[in-house]
Amino acid sequence: MTAASPPEVLRAPLVVEFPFTRSLGPVQSAFLTGLREGVVLGVRTSGGAVMVPPVEYDPITADELRELVEVAPTGTVTTWAWNGEPRPQQPLAAPFAWVLVRLDGADTALLHALDAPGPDAVRTGMRVRVRWAAERTGAITDIACFEPAEEGEPRGGALPHDGVFDEPVTGIVAEARLDYTYSPGRAQTAYINALSERRTVGERCPSCHKVYVPPRGACPTCGVATTDRVEVGPAGTVTTFCIVNIKARNLDIEVPYVYAHIALDGAGLALHGRIGGIPYDQVRMGLRVEPVWTEGGRYPDHYRPTGEPDADYDAYKELI
Repeated sequence: MTAASPPEVLRAPLVVEFPFTRSLGPVQSAFLTGLREGVVLGVRTSGGAVMVPPVEYDPITADELRELVEVAPTGTVTTWAWNGEPRPQQPLAAPFAWVLVRLDGADTALLHALDAPGPDAVRTGMRVRVRWAAERTGAITDIACFEPAEEGEPRGGALPHDGVFDEPVTGIVAEARLDYTYSPGRAQTAYINALSERRTVGERCPSCHKVYVPPRGACPTCGVATTDRVEVGPAGTVTTFCIVNIKARNLDIEVPYVYAHIALDGAGLALHGRIGGIPYDQVRMGLRVEPVWTEGGRYPDHYRPTGEPDADYDAYKELI
């Protein structure tokens, strides 16, 4: 008889994306509008230092900062790292250096890209200047990159600036995206495979005996491996919940709806799940629920009331 081979560990591409709209205060508005106009602005702190990029509050005294100054588009590299394989949407398509540049007139450094032929052409202390983008809209990308400054190019300083421009930039959309390959590991692979069979399987810690669902492969409290698999549920108890009133993009669920922590029977940890089959304003702590599966679904679509009496608070208070 041959031993059964272990199940294949799952892997899948995963994209975490969170674009959001941010309104700008007077300092950040002036800074980004200045970039659009080819001007780099900083702010003077309570102690007299010039910070670029500018901030709205002094990092030492917490005083509100409003004294804007214009600094030069030239500066000095304070430190750097070579990027030999640029990723999509980075400043340059060809290999470049990430640099911290202290612009002339500033006391802090600005992070950006330096266009250089190779790492041998970059050094701490080298003189660089801003290369402006051909089209500028009021964003940090209005600085296309830095480039080596010409020898003997004069150094500038900090000059007062009122920060007033026509048609100031008042808001931006910040794009946040992370692409990577995710592997849930041995424990969660087994958990996901069991869900496809409409079973919920956790793992018990051999020391404290808590059953983790989803399993983590090790007990975060005791620090020992969890290999004893335990089937829990399918029913459980709502321990806490929130009412969602903002519709998520690409999620076909009408608002308002309820998202809850659910302690499945036999589990020592609550998991997340959506509550359906009941008006949102009737969901409550202690509500007994069960999973609802869609045809072909690999995990519960939502949880609905079982019709049982509510669980006593003492039965789930340690799982809140």
